[in-house]
Amino acid sequence: MDAAYNHLLLNLYRLSHEQPVEHFQDQALDLLKPVLPFDSAMWGSATMTAAGIDVHTIHLHRQPPEMLQAYEEVKHLDTAAQAVTMHPSETLAFEARTWFSGRHQGALRDYGRRFEQSHFFIGGMLNPSTLYTRWLTLFRARTDAHCTEGERQLLAALLPHVQQALELNRLTHLGQLRQGLARDRLGSALADPRGIIHHMDVVFEHALRAEWPGWQGPRLPAAVQTAAQGGAHRLVAHTLVITLFTQHGLLWLRARPRCAADGLSPREATVARLVVRGLTHKQIAVQLQRAPATVRNQIRSIYEKLGIANVASLAEALRLMD
Repeated sequence: MDAAYNHLLLNLYRLSHEQPVEHFQDQALDLLKPVLPFDSAMWGSATMTAAGIDVHTIHLHRQPPEMLQAYEEVKHLDTAAQAVTMHPSETLAFEARTWFSGRHQGALRDYGRRFEQSHFFIGGMLNPSTLYTRWLTLFRARTDAHCTEGERQLLAALLPHVQQALELNRLTHLGQLRQGLARDRLGSALADPRGIIHHMDVVFEHALRAEWPGWQGPRLPAAVQTAAQGGAHRLVAHTLVITLFTQHGLLWLRARPRCAADGLSPREATVARLVVRGLTHKQIAVQLQRAPATVRNQIRSIYEKLGIANVASLAEALRLMD
């Protein structure tokens, strides 16, 4: 088992650097199966609250999306979730039929049969200062595929490596997003849908603290969360501009210093880019279906607003927005 265990870890960390974010979790779980057999899994993150687990993200492996909707109807019967809430850093291994044997838990047992969850492994890692937890649940379908104590201990040993590999995979993706960009002026970060920051570089952190001096984390500043929840792709603040996009259920962010061109309206920015491409005001008017005089006045206004006098300076002003 030592050789298989070591081989698994080597491949796990190799995958973290090689696999795209959207494929890594499934590939990592497939790696586990020869060492710790299971049929399906659920990999997620949450915050522990007085009312229970507040789930942030969930990745389903070999389970249909409707599993989560069906669980909402029976989760109040789930005593395993209650046990995890009380001891979020412990690793559990149990048989569903035994654990959920109460008369009142019949609907939960039916749910388990429907989604072939006869035996469970549940392992989690808790940050005591933020109460943020990341967990992994493995399901076995066969009723005779009992979990052993040795397997429970194995998952407990593997879990820190599995979670660390996930972090490395996301950091690798963040690094790829920044390739070819001015690293000294552009910061990047990754957060979950609830605004909890998973990673951020020093440039991004300093930019947030300069814009919002009272901000401490671990969540994004309220203004950034509001922009993300509203589906905005760009937030222009006093001293910085943050670009936001959602990918694979996570929020990816880039921050740069605000520049003069950020003060242009969307219409002005469109005209400015066409000027830089070499179009005359008449050509722009035709393309945008506006009066030539209107476009000419817009170009004059853009130059005055940016304090420039030629196309070369305009191109440089727009470059700072990239």
